[in-house]
Amino acid sequence: MSTAAAPARTGAVLADLLPAARHRYAVDTALVLGGAALTGIAAQIAVPVPGSPVPVTGQTFAALLVGTALGARRGFLSLAVYALAGMAGMPWFAEARSGMGFPSFGYVLGMLLAAVVVGALARRGGDRSVLRTAGTMVLGSAIIYAVGVPYLALSTGMSMSAAVAAGLVPFLVGDALKAALAMGALPTAWKLAGRRG
Repeated sequence: MSTAAAPARTGAVLADLLPAARHRYAVDTALVLGGAALTGIAAQIAVPVPGSPVPVTGQTFAALLVGTALGARRGFLSLAVYALAGMAGMPWFAEARSGMGFPSFGYVLGMLLAAVVVGALARRGGDRSVLRTAGTMVLGSAIIYAVGVPYLALSTGMSMSAAVAAGLVPFLVGDALKAALAMGALPTAWKLAGRRG
């Protein structure tokens, strides 16, 4: 007897499984603020990369997880709160930075778009199996790089090939590990929700 399909309503994301019949606005607000805080905290896990102005952080993993678990709308709002608070001076970008005058700010902008895309894919079941989650995470990471790497090139005066070498290549192994974590965590969360549902 399979219970995995019980909570997997068409168009549902993990956050939709929370009970909130009369308090949906309050729950959504808490989820959005919590996602922004999680991303800010994860950004502080930063390891400098020799020869690159971009550190390895937990920020991208948190952003993709937030988008996937909350869905496109709440995920975007969560990353927008994160970005706007950081731009306003809250030191919760990578390496306790704030503002937008640093070379890795383009990755923050890419996270906004990636949260929408992975959230939309999650509504279509993109986080319910290991293979689908892998595809969702790879696409989300590609979107972050598609915005972040050109921004890095423009903000530093690097050539595009130098920006790829400094702002993409050193991070591929870490992104593979982050995707592997998501591939285990998200489908497992759906299975657990199915057993309770």
